[in-house]
Amino acid sequence: MKIVVIDDDPAVLAVLETKLNDSYWLVCTSNSATAVSLVRKEMPDAVLCDIDMPNVSGGEISSALLSDPDTAHIPFVYLTNMATAQEIDDLGGEISGRPSVAKAAPLATLLEMINRVCRRVNPGD
Repeated sequence: MKIVVIDDDPAVLAVLETKLNDSYWLVCTSNSATAVSLVRKEMPDAVLCDIDMPNVSGGEISSALLSDPDTAHIPFVYLTNMATAQEIDDLGGEISGRPSVAKAAPLATLLEMINRVCRRVNPGD
């Protein structure tokens, strides 16, 4: 399964690569300005995206992907420090209508979210 990870902090990308590389094929970028074109090029099984980034926010990336018929079906998960795991849980697991995971959440929580959103798109897989 291919996952595009978008975060302006290279340290976060390095940690996620270490944690997720055994389970998924990761394509990472810290350049939010080119993230939408990267997703269109890669056509991943899911996108993990920070919310608060310079130049282009995660919300803008989410909106651009949702408005494109070619990418609207790709599961999109916010990965954020803007809310704790408990706050996200209190919001029903979503921020702005998108599934969300706190960066500080346990790895099992992130893996569960990725698998859950991908099953919604590919229920037979």
